[in-house]
Formats: sequence, structure tokens, C-alpha cells
Amino acid sequence: KPDWDKLMDDFKDSPTALVADVDCTTDGKDLCEKHGVRGYPTIKYGDPGDLQDYQGGRTYQDIKKFAEENLGPTCGPGENIELCDADTKGSIEKYVKMSIGKLEGRMRNIVKTHEVELPLMKKVLAHLKSGEGGKSEL
Repeated sequence: KPDWDKLMDDFKDSPTALVADVDCTTDGKDLCEKHGVRGYPTIKYGDPGDLQDYQGGRTYQDIKKFAEENLGPTCGPGENIELCDADTKGSIEKYVKMSIGKLEGRMRNIVKTHEVELPLMKKVLAHLKSGEGGKSEL
């Protein structure tokens, strides 16, 4: 905890990065549940809408180096679009032009493909590779 407090102090005046702690047993309980915090201490980083688990070292030097290299603005729609590579920028620009309903529909289709079709395809592929599925070429 002293190392974390020191890191919070290092970043307290940063206009682009936030280092904070949340007490998951009191006022922060809902926030912790939303982001899947189950053990303590847990360190999360990244876009507030898509926080990632930090897996690095826990010394002050480790977390300070990680924070300096990874915290701050990231590629995304709006003012940070210039931080994106050309392919990502093109995708974002395409999605921004869609209606909310169309974008939500596209997301549902991708989730269905990922959660339903992909596992089924993996089973079929394993079956074909086992030799029980007949020809492996079209």
C-alpha cells in the first residue's frame, strides 16, 4: 500500500492519467462488482469502459514504470482518433457513421458468431482432423 500511495502522489497532477484506489468493501462495492474485482489487492488499468487486469510486478519501480508507459490517452473515437493506426482509424470512422441501432445489431451478430458459431466450428474442425469426419479438403 505505501508503494501505491506513492504512485498516486506521483500522478495526482496528471491531466491525462488517473491512479486511484477504491475500497471494495464500502462505497466502491458497486464499482468493484462492475469491473469483476474479486480479490484484493487488484490493479486494473486502461479505458474506463474496458479495464484490464494488471499482471506485472508489485514493487514501486514496477508499477511506476508500467504507469509511465501505459497510462494516458489511447486510440479511440473522438479527440484520440489520431492515436490510432490507419486500419483501426478506418474501422472507427465506419462505426461512427452507423446509427446506434445498426451498431448494436452488428455487435449482437459478432457476439453470436463468437459465442455460438466459433465453438461449433472448433468442434467440427477437431472432428475432421481426427479422421472421423471424412475429407479434409473441399
